Amino acid sequence: MRLTTKGRYAVTAMLDLALHANQGPVSLADISKRQHISLSYLEQLFAKLRQNSLVKSVRGPGGGYRLNREAAEIFVAQIIDAVNESIDATNCSGKGDCQNGDVCLTHYLWSDLSAQIHTFLSSISLASLIEKQAVRDVAERQNRNEGIGLGPVEKIRVESLNGSA
Repeated sequence: MRLTTKGRYAVTAMLDLALHANQGPVSLADISKRQHISLSYLEQLFAKLRQNSLVKSVRGPGGGYRLNREAAEIFVAQIIDAVNESIDATNCSGKGDCQNGDVCLTHYLWSDLSAQIHTFLSSISLASLIEKQAVRDVAERQNRNEGIGLGPVEKIRVESLNGSA
């Protein structure tokens, strides 16, 4: 199974962006601090995410990035695809030349698994991840550790997802 750090970091950064969406544009520097991802690497990832219309940039003081559509409309597979990452369980990158230029005995098994994983990740939206208490707990810890508190709007949103608002 090949899902490199590129795909993992892109999903992590997009989830961070979604978690902080109600605070206005989110800077890559803040994402970098919270997620411990190199700022230059985030810049490369966000260029691809912007090209694929998943995020939009906001220039000027207080600028940063916003989701280009609602978190419920952005799926994990779209993020991975946007950064040219493939989810491939075959040893031949899906080419079918696994055994001396020919298809190996289990090629179709691993190819089908890759398709199933992509289908699974196509069903998981950023909004569904935000709804998970464990995800919100990690985000709270990261905000505390980096000294970046949740604003009142974000607290209300998290409480409403919890059903306590």
